[in-house]
Amino acid sequence: MNKQNNIVAGLTLVSLICLIAAYFAPIWWVSLTAPNYPEDAFPDGIRIHFHFDGVYNGCKAAGKGTRMANEIIQKDLSHDDERYNPITDGKKDVNKGAEGLDCVHEMNTINHYVGMFPIASGAPVEKPLAKFFFGFFAVMMLAFAVPRKKPRLLVLAAGFAGVAAWMLVDQFVMGKLASHVAFYSAETASFFNEPEKIKVWADNVDLISRLVIFGLIAVMAVVVAGVAKLRGFQLLLALVPGLLPLYFVVTYSAWLWFFGHNLHPWGAFTVKPFMPTVFGEGKVAQFSTYSYPYWGYGLLVVIFVCLMLALLIRRKQLREGGAE
Repeated sequence: MNKQNNIVAGLTLVSLICLIAAYFAPIWWVSLTAPNYPEDAFPDGIRIHFHFDGVYNGCKAAGKGTRMANEIIQKDLSHDDERYNPITDGKKDVNKGAEGLDCVHEMNTINHYVGMFPIASGAPVEKPLAKFFFGFFAVMMLAFAVPRKKPRLLVLAAGFAGVAAWMLVDQFVMGKLASHVAFYSAETASFFNEPEKIKVWADNVDLISRLVIFGLIAVMAVVVAGVAKLRGFQLLLALVPGLLPLYFVVTYSAWLWFFGHNLHPWGAFTVKPFMPTVFGEGKVAQFSTYSYPYWGYGLLVVIFVCLMLALLIRRKQLREGGAE
């Protein structure tokens, strides 16, 4: 029994380390390529990396291609028709060249041509609250590693209290929720000039964020009560965080659907509503799209495998009466 408990603890520890690393890691990457982005200058195309807390620049310039990229940027900036500019939209500092290329901005510019919302408008509730969900999962995993009931409940109660206090202080006392809503409004307004709609959307983000915050606290109470009352409920402490790979793909796919099916007439090109590529290669107008998991998703898979193995061992212990 002690050997089994040690194995469960070891597997959970590996999962916890991967969980912490996954929060800071790029989980998925997307790239766009087109004839006006030569491979010598843009070896990865216009590339962005999806993290749990946001979308980050994934561009890097090949050394030999930097001069070519600079020439492309200079040419586009000097063009008379601003809509033609597929790289800078007249806002990029040409002295930075490809080495300073911000591919999140470039992707927004490209998407703008077909009437898509800016990237920052996606997952406006999930991204700023992701760290608290990771804290929630971490507490569940720590509690699952504890083989006895009373210590397990103490870990849950203390850990959830800490996460709840951190969340309330961060979002309300320090004003992070208000500043996030303000950023969301400003970023959306930079591409979508309808103040009344933007205000409604911002109010919705604020309201839904508050519901999620207090809903998460309520779920914490339910988990503690469930573990206290039901012997088999402890298996959920491993199952829920173990399904992180599924949560990401479902959320990612849902937001891609939203972006592809909520196009607006501001675009220079008319494109029918479409489902952007979730996995693999696709085509939109003259752009080739690539969407694949990155090394952070591998960490999520490790979490899934380790926690499922630990769950099976604990389930066997419960059946044989060797666990509380």
